[in-house]
Amino acid sequence: MFLEPHSNGQRRGWIEVICGCMFSGKTEELIRRLKRARIADMKVEVFKPEIDRRYDDANIVSHDTSSVLATPVAHSSQLLDIHEETSVVGVDEGQFFDPDLPGVCQALALRGVRVVVAGLDMDYRGKPFGPMPEMLAIAEYVTKVHAICVHCGNLATHSYRLALGDEVILLGEKEQYEPRCRSCYSKGSALRLH
Repeated sequence: MFLEPHSNGQRRGWIEVICGCMFSGKTEELIRRLKRARIADMKVEVFKPEIDRRYDDANIVSHDTSSVLATPVAHSSQLLDIHEETSVVGVDEGQFFDPDLPGVCQALALRGVRVVVAGLDMDYRGKPFGPMPEMLAIAEYVTKVHAICVHCGNLATHSYRLALGDEVILLGEKEQYEPRCRSCYSKGSALRLH
């Protein structure tokens, strides 16, 4: 479907994804983009999954304590209930949303909304996480951010789980996860198997 340019000549309605491992600055980058949109007097609405209450019940909060008020939702379909004048929708912790998130984001983009989704691309096992693989596939813009490996100082791409257990979703911070490069992640995983 061809979208008519906005009155100022710019195209409207697209999807941006910010992904990476834990402690890579995904939420920080999301907040930066949303604040810039607000400075430009754009109507912004922000959402987060209801299950994520690590820092705050309503705000999305980065590890450096920057924050933006968000609406906690139980299902991605609730994103479709935005105000008519909303031009930017931010979504944090996309990996925790239901499988309908990509379709909801597509619907919003077709309505002329800029959708910015931040989330983990892989779980602690190094496997694609939740709806994020499909989000990456349908996005016009993808930004992969990196942390620094706490063992060797290389770019970290994996979220290594320090806590024991095999549940995929374990909300936690530095006491339960650390960023690691591919090599240090692999070495740590191999040690656990022995």
